[in-house]
Amino acid sequence: MAIRKAQATWKGKLADGSGQVELGSGAFKGSYSFPSRFEQGPGTNPEELIGAAHAGCFSMAFAHSLAESGYNPKSVHTVASVHLDQVQDGFAITSIELETEAEVPDIEQAAFQDIAQAAKTGCPVSKALAGTNISLNARLVK
Repeated sequence: MAIRKAQATWKGKLADGSGQVELGSGAFKGSYSFPSRFEQGPGTNPEELIGAAHAGCFSMAFAHSLAESGYNPKSVHTVASVHLDQVQDGFAITSIELETEAEVPDIEQAAFQDIAQAAKTGCPVSKALAGTNISLNARLVK
């Protein structure tokens, strides 16, 4: 199977240093810093990148699960909110909220919700983050 790579470089101390992250594909390269991670400064951060990966993975898994169940999804849009909180021994990702809306013709609400929950559990990124509380709010758009 595929092996995906990304890289990061950090220069300096935590509070006044800065870094660069880059995807192996070259599709994204960006800066990150203490302000971009713990405040509202410019640049990206690891949690935002995890959120993008999770939203992308879940959207694909959900579309696939819908198709495998005989439905024809027109679109799946997901936002992942990754919570970075201070805990006793430092910082931790304490939860991830997936908010998705999908346009799926001819599906009943109960089937939609069941397939969404199964996709949340089965998505490879959800599996990798299994130690984190992951919630899902799925909305059917017709």
